[in-house]
Amino acid sequence: MPMSATPVSTSLDKDRVSARRPGGLAAFIENEANLGYLLLIPTVVIVLGLIGYPFLLAMYYSFTDKVMAKSEFSFVGLKNYINLANDPVFRKTILNTFNYTVTAVFFKILLGLFMALTLHALTVGRKFFRAAFLLPWVVPSSLSVLAWLWMFDPQFSIITYFLRSLGLIEERIPWFGDPTLAMAAVQTVNIWRGVPFFAMIILAGLVTVPQELYDAATVDGANSIQRFRFVTFPHILPILMVASLFSFIQTMGDFQIVWILTHGGPINSTHLIATLAFRTAIQGSNLAKGSAIALFLFPFLILIIALQLRYLRRE
Repeated sequence: MPMSATPVSTSLDKDRVSARRPGGLAAFIENEANLGYLLLIPTVVIVLGLIGYPFLLAMYYSFTDKVMAKSEFSFVGLKNYINLANDPVFRKTILNTFNYTVTAVFFKILLGLFMALTLHALTVGRKFFRAAFLLPWVVPSSLSVLAWLWMFDPQFSIITYFLRSLGLIEERIPWFGDPTLAMAAVQTVNIWRGVPFFAMIILAGLVTVPQELYDAATVDGANSIQRFRFVTFPHILPILMVASLFSFIQTMGDFQIVWILTHGGPINSTHLIATLAFRTAIQGSNLAKGSAIALFLFPFLILIIALQLRYLRRE
């Protein structure tokens, strides 16, 4: 009798559990995997609506002769891309974009690493300085760039004022009148805004380095440079690679800084892909050519992303 009672009670318990188990949508949500997919739906809709659809539409327009305020257009294949390859302004813009991006990212990495090491070594006022250092990155781009626009003003530039006060220069500097100075000015603003991002990312990596490794390196006779080379740098390298990838893509597509400061001038010397695409598609009403400009470097960006991700996986 005791042996036969056990399975009967077990079956009754299972029946009670199954009776209490919700059905329909409630049962679907009860599954954690299904709930995760359900919560992703708003994000997917937003990404497809705000990024996916415009991207596909721009790609389609780049193979046509579409112009604004004209409903009829025809398919022209690669004509827009071939014309861009023969356009001297576009070729100059490509060189400007790479110059702007590589220079800015290099100095953001260098200065960000220096600031991260400095903040990590602070013992007094560490929280205050970390919060204050984030201000350039937190302040909206348009507001901060407008402040820089006043600082580079040819008549009332505070930078020129201090340089003249120190006796380093005698004449006012035409920051946006000289191609080299104009490019240096927009790169300076981009570096100023991007250094806090790199500093905080690298600082987060520095915090995770075990102190035991530094102690062991010190016992082995390693100096500060050797400890950084063989202990610190290998630990922060993956974080640095990811941050550099994001910064490279964001800097290459930069628009606000250059457009507010120079509008691509003087003589197209600071035009980037984004600013030239805006001027061509929106101000020039040539949606087809503007779309082709915006997408011209897309295969190159995909290649850069693939190579860096492959390197990170290997490491």
